[in-house]
Amino acid sequence: MGPSFNEQFDQHGVWRRGFAQQLRALSTWLADHELMDAAIEEQLQRLESQVRSDQVMVAFVAEFSRGKSELINAIFFAGYGRRIMPASAGRTTMCPTELAYDPAVPASLRLLPIETRLRPQGLTEWRQRPERWTQLALDPNDANQMAQAIAKVAQVRKVAQSEARALGFWHDDLPEENPLPDAQGLVEVPMWRHALINFPHPLLKQGLVILDTPGLNAVGAEPELTVGLIPQAHAVVFILGADTGVTRSDLAIWREHLAPAAESAAARLVVLNKIDTLWDSLDSPAQVQAQLERQCETVAQTLDVPRAQVVPISAQKGLMAKIACDDLLLESSGLPVLEDALARGIMGQRQTILRAAVSAGVAQLQAQAVRLLHIRQRDLDDQMAELRSLRGKNASVIGVMRKRIEQEQHEFDQSTARIQAVRSVHLKLLRDIFQQLGTKALKAELAELTQALQHKGIKLGVRKIYAQTFEHLRVTLEKAQAGAAEIQAMLEGTFRQLNAEFGFSLQVPPTPQLGAFAQELARIEESHVQYLSVGNALRLAQGAFAERLVRALGTRLRTVYESAANDLELWSKSATAQLDAQLRERRRSFARRMEAVERIQQAASGLVERIAEIEASEQELIDLERELAQRVALLTALGAPGQAAEGARFSLA
Repeated sequence: MGPSFNEQFDQHGVWRRGFAQQLRALSTWLADHELMDAAIEEQLQRLESQVRSDQVMVAFVAEFSRGKSELINAIFFAGYGRRIMPASAGRTTMCPTELAYDPAVPASLRLLPIETRLRPQGLTEWRQRPERWTQLALDPNDANQMAQAIAKVAQVRKVAQSEARALGFWHDDLPEENPLPDAQGLVEVPMWRHALINFPHPLLKQGLVILDTPGLNAVGAEPELTVGLIPQAHAVVFILGADTGVTRSDLAIWREHLAPAAESAAARLVVLNKIDTLWDSLDSPAQVQAQLERQCETVAQTLDVPRAQVVPISAQKGLMAKIACDDLLLESSGLPVLEDALARGIMGQRQTILRAAVSAGVAQLQAQAVRLLHIRQRDLDDQMAELRSLRGKNASVIGVMRKRIEQEQHEFDQSTARIQAVRSVHLKLLRDIFQQLGTKALKAELAELTQALQHKGIKLGVRKIYAQTFEHLRVTLEKAQAGAAEIQAMLEGTFRQLNAEFGFSLQVPPTPQLGAFAQELARIEESHVQYLSVGNALRLAQGAFAERLVRALGTRLRTVYESAANDLELWSKSATAQLDAQLRERRRSFARRMEAVERIQQAASGLVERIAEIEASEQELIDLERELAQRVALLTALGAPGQAAEGARFSLA
């Protein structure tokens, strides 16, 4: 068995830091040798940011009392020698809880009051208002203090049924799922809507984000969980109880919120927890194993997942074994098998995805820098041919050459007006695309759906409007793609003309393909449409819930459009940066040619000296290109640590 999830994640962090350092060294080297243009600089910044801030989110989802928080303790926090997340009997984690680390924020627990559900703002907006959260300091060196503070995520309070209904915890149409009222008719609801735990755990410092979600009622009542956070998790661990199997509420969570599309099916791992409840001294180990295998097969069939993605464990025994250093109990708990699946699946595939992204980016950087070197080489070749033609020539010939250079420079300067006109059209077309993908346009696209959802009572016809809205969103992406193609065609014509007139080597990069963003729209549509079903009609009839729903949808769609616009902007900069670089190099070439002619006119030895300087500059360019290749090779050769993704038990789509 390979490294545990903790070990592999630690290795992944070391790799990321090393890669980021090499990338920064490349950036400094490019700047020192004047090989940095706007496109290269932005590409470097994006790559460094991607590598340094790369996060891996693992969402743990389960109905109440399935041992979810205990499992998080066993995998991530056994080193503290005690439970950090509350995991006592009964309902524990009552609100969705994110565990992450941001060095700009002190170690703390931040809690968003449940009453914010009565307001229209979504979680994304509340994150921008820290003053509305209750904040408690955490001492990372005091496990007891941390555990006592984090226990507040389990706090509840009693409210009247009317308030519980408004908050989304009481449904008249589903009485069997409502909490039991006390003698006064009051019911328990979570005290907090969302919790953010920020502390410097080694794994969290390296980019791991843990999402701990409560049961069905809380998940279903918070659209941003099911529309935003859970679908964006790199893996979802769905926990069942071996003592209960797949209950009706388990099946409801799976079907409504987790049942994956084909391309993301491998990112779902099902954990059958509490297998120690099946350990029976009256049955032989073989009988217990056979019973456990039958239950795993039943779970796999019920949820329609491969048997290999169902992992039987005992989180409680695994935690005890780690704290007591009991290897035999740890193996019996099944926890190492789960950790191996997490390490191979999440980390192995995540490393592969990240390495592929940065390798492609580094290759693009190299191509752009090499293009600049080749521009300089061509200018040097032209100068060398020009200077060699002057050997043995008299002063009048040299004077004629000076006039010719001046005439070429004059014609070149006149062409800049035409180039500026093309730039103006280019920027106008680009602005049009950005407007199509902007916040204002998106809000207009969602206006009809927003209005339909805000109608009081049952929302008739909303599914049709919903489908039409997404069709319009897809058309907008298609228009943006067509606009980019129009820009590319215009630039290609201009670049061909400039290449012919001035010997440039301008080449428009391929337009970004926005198909991936259209696929993301389809995933959002699929994850969101569940709320428009007949089963959710009464919940959707609640104005506050409908408003939260459309806000969550708008937030995620805005991210898609912004990402598409960013890709188009980087592509545009890459094209125009080429033109800027070649214009800049040509102007430098004119200056160097004029300087050479003046030196030759002033001294007979000037021609020989200048030819020697150009030969030295040519050798310097050869050395620069060789060193660039070596630096890029070093970056691309930085292998991801630990086990490779090949052969993984499950992988991320």
